[in-house]
Amino acid sequence: MGVTIELQNLGDAQLSREIVANIEHVLGDKSGEWRVSITGSHGSENWEMRVEGPNGFERSYTLAGAAGQHEPEAIRRLILQLMPAGSS
Repeated sequence: MGVTIELQNLGDAQLSREIVANIEHVLGDKSGEWRVSITGSHGSENWEMRVEGPNGFERSYTLAGAAGQHEPEAIRRLILQLMPAGSS
């Protein structure tokens, strides 16, 4: 089992560390290989998040800063919601 996290253009090192910690907490005990990428944009306040996992699991989501979705806790909750039922 493993988690690979890739963050690009988020602009805040402390925020990035907190996001990584939250993602690792959510996915660290899940079986299989997981990959999460979050990419910021200089032209938009939205970030693009992609979550990939075992058995072809793949989800993409746009994180809106105005809606508070750039916060580490909000990202953690969203990943939990995106997870397939019964994943462990």
